[in-house]
Amino acid sequence: MHGLVNRAIECFLRDTYSPALWADVARDARLGFDTFEPMLIYELSETEAVIAAAAHRLSRSREALLEDVGTYLVSHPTTARLRRLLRFGGVTFTDFLHSLDDLPDRARLALPDLDLPDLQITDLGPNRFRLICASPLEGMGHVMLGLLRAMADDYGVLVMLVHRGQTPEGEAVSIALLDPAFSVGRPFDLAERLG
Repeated sequence: MHGLVNRAIECFLRDTYSPALWADVARDARLGFDTFEPMLIYELSETEAVIAAAAHRLSRSREALLEDVGTYLVSHPTTARLRRLLRFGGVTFTDFLHSLDDLPDRARLALPDLDLPDLQITDLGPNRFRLICASPLEGMGHVMLGLLRAMADDYGVLVMLVHRGQTPEGEAVSIALLDPAFSVGRPFDLAERLG
């Protein structure tokens, strides 16, 4: 698993809970180090151990923890660059959904070793979509559920998102766009500079 994925989980735990909690999780997972290096590749078993240790420490289900990671990736101030990258996917939430198919390939242009989940969006009719998320890490569909929920808030749309479980192609998430103008949403400017 790419270090950026592991580092995202680490930063979520540090920023949302505390550096002390992260230290406990790293010890419980028997990592043998105290921080993930973003550009290294790690064994999937290390990622799994961190998720299991964090879920145990927080008394949360694996699914709820991973969904919170997805929300964190878009909504926390330290992840503003990722939010900005995702917002380049389109002017509307529907445009953004249609851009998800290309996201892993666009990310690999910058980081060839980055193995993001394969994402496949299917338009099922008026305002209804299905996302298939294929990843060696079980639960990435829940990460996408949290990310989609945060992006819907960002765009100001009301959606109903349901994790439909594992299919032969990957984890399935159903998306129903209930109100495309539910709220104002967060401001976004293509010319905005990040400091």
